[in-house]
Amino acid sequence: MSTSGQRRTRIERVAALELPPNLWERLVERVQHADVWVRLSICAVAAFLMLIIIGGWDPPFIYRAGYSPSRDIVCRTTFSVPNDEQTKAARERAQNQVRYVYIHDAKQLEQLRDKLFTTMSQISAAATMADLPPDMMPSFTSPPMTNVEAPTKEQLEEDFKKLRELVDTKEKMANFEKKLTSAFTDIVKNGIGTPQKLKAEPIGGRDEIQGDQTKIETHPPGDSKFPLVVNIPEILPDAAASHLLGQLKTEFGADQGQLLYYWIKPKLPASTITLDEPATLEARENAAAKVEPILTLYKAGEADLAPGNVPLDQEKIKLLRTEYEAEKAERNWKTRLFRSLSVLGMFVALYTLSGFYIFFRDRRLLLNLRKFSSLILLFAGAIALSRLASGDSLRAAELIPVLLFGMTVGIAYHQELALLLTAALSLVIVVALGQNLTDYVILLSAAATSILLLGRIRTRTRLLYVGLVAGAVTALTAIGMGVVSNQPFDQYLVHVALVDAGWVIIAGILMTGLLPYVERLFDVMTDLRLLEIGDPSHPLLQELVRRAPGTYNHSINVASLAEAAAESIGARGLLVRVGAYFHDIGKMLKPGYFVENQGGEGNRHDTLMPAMSTLIIIAHIKDGADLGRQHKLPQPLIDFIQQHHGTTLVEYFFRRANQQSEADPNGSEVDESLFRYPGPKPQTKEAAVLMVADAAESASRSLVDPTPSRLESLVHELAMKRLIDGQFDDCGLTLQELNAIEDSLVKSLIAVYHGRVKYPDQRTA
Repeated sequence: MSTSGQRRTRIERVAALELPPNLWERLVERVQHADVWVRLSICAVAAFLMLIIIGGWDPPFIYRAGYSPSRDIVCRTTFSVPNDEQTKAARERAQNQVRYVYIHDAKQLEQLRDKLFTTMSQISAAATMADLPPDMMPSFTSPPMTNVEAPTKEQLEEDFKKLRELVDTKEKMANFEKKLTSAFTDIVKNGIGTPQKLKAEPIGGRDEIQGDQTKIETHPPGDSKFPLVVNIPEILPDAAASHLLGQLKTEFGADQGQLLYYWIKPKLPASTITLDEPATLEARENAAAKVEPILTLYKAGEADLAPGNVPLDQEKIKLLRTEYEAEKAERNWKTRLFRSLSVLGMFVALYTLSGFYIFFRDRRLLLNLRKFSSLILLFAGAIALSRLASGDSLRAAELIPVLLFGMTVGIAYHQELALLLTAALSLVIVVALGQNLTDYVILLSAAATSILLLGRIRTRTRLLYVGLVAGAVTALTAIGMGVVSNQPFDQYLVHVALVDAGWVIIAGILMTGLLPYVERLFDVMTDLRLLEIGDPSHPLLQELVRRAPGTYNHSINVASLAEAAAESIGARGLLVRVGAYFHDIGKMLKPGYFVENQGGEGNRHDTLMPAMSTLIIIAHIKDGADLGRQHKLPQPLIDFIQQHHGTTLVEYFFRRANQQSEADPNGSEVDESLFRYPGPKPQTKEAAVLMVADAAESASRSLVDPTPSRLESLVHELAMKRLIDGQFDDCGLTLQELNAIEDSLVKSLIAVYHGRVKYPDQRTA
């Protein structure tokens, strides 16, 4: 019923003279698909992201140091600039009033207090002075002096009693701890020591940085949020010790306080404060920053900011930058919205141009969402890097992201697409940076030279060579465009040319290091990567030699045949050769079931049903793909493994199954689909070449007398059989190319099976 319905529909269309849809109708139909909207959404998000990156709502600052304006630059808006000399003097005065900052580490004082408490605990626990260490009580006496006699035992006993009165009960012990903590409060909080000075270059006869001479700020180690202001006279060692003595006498009485002070005095640290130079310098900087700059006024239309035909220096650039910021601040939202829409319109135009090219020339890039998203992200990333790299400090450094983008696209896809997208990228960057036609031509010439020189990357020095040649072309282009735009040759052109050439060479060096990452990110098979993977020492190939030497020998022969055949149609011969090395690695798991590995032990398939034999033979496709993924082979090589048989028929076992079915009275018709490889069919010309070469190499071994005519007939028969079977429908292979492949294979096989001179039997002694 469905067939008749289709026929009626076609008849009705013919009767109504309906024409096939035109280009616009096809576009409208495609836009209605969900996957198209996904890609359009990605483009829209990227466009707004690029708008934000370049700040497209405001015009860029267009001047650079060394550039010579063609006429005087007149002030467009009224603005003010700081007077550096007067501002500097005011800020220096503010800095000289800043207090020094010190780190106060109170641990030494706290430990001293705790040690005194521990000592008093021992006194509390002792019934008599004899129960104490012999040197404990003398430590509570005045430090020995040359003209003062040592205290007698009676004096020490008296001092022991006085001290024990403070701590002879638990209540007194607890009260002693509180009073001791109170006595130490001020010295623990403020610290002790003699402040230092920051050193500086001698200025006006001074070699120290000036600051507040009466007070400092202190803070604990690691916590500078809430500094404490301390008077310098209060923390000097003598003053701090004297203050501590007074606190002890206040808390414990004159006699006991004096005894405790005698114990503490020799143990007081010389200083608990350390100059915090970073914090002090930061405080000085903050004080200077708070001083408002003293301004000089420039009025619109009255002041000349820079003379014409004179290279701009850094001072003029700074002045022009200030005027630019002032003019930008005066722009209203309507002006910014209009400019934003204009920039977005430019993005839409570039999207349309590039999209049509990709749609008609490389549609697979649009169909692969991952590759499409990666390309859009790479484009936006190049713009971001160019924006970051632009500026007077890195003159023309935006060349590097442009060149890296162009070379990456050229390596990952093809040169035509790289040229188109690099031209679009250069236009966006020139607009974003406010550059002119001269800069656009320099950017494009550098990128185009690099892309066109890429070719096939077989050595690591290739990209260095590309950078050197592109650098020379860029330098010549910069000189030529500078002369055309009337820039000074001696002051500007030579410098610009050398700098631009230097960035181009650096881009080539960077690309050499980034190449492995580009290969893996975009799954690209450069010749250099192919040579590395195709090394005979590869673990998979070594395992193939050990387990299935016949298959390895077959793979090497197929690689030689397929490479020459691929080169004959302009395909990538090296890619086919390396793919041929790995195309049968799945056979190593069951090598004895494949004829090239069987030797003289007989054919194992003789005891199996044809269907079972077919499953074993077909399984080497899946096994090979799994091995390739396990050993992280690139996807293009895994594609060779999966596609080199396509969906062809395993004819030998299919015929055996038919013979068994015909011989069996109850036998049913054999299902051909059960004897076909799972595919897919070859998706590239390289995979199609490998398919034919693999079949030709295997079949040629069965010829008893491989004469040129027989080899030619065999290759043609194999190629035609696969053509008629539809194996080349998805790879774009033409009949002319198929004929060239046949000719190349025949020539290679004739060379392999060439005639040899027959020598008589050698006589032995």
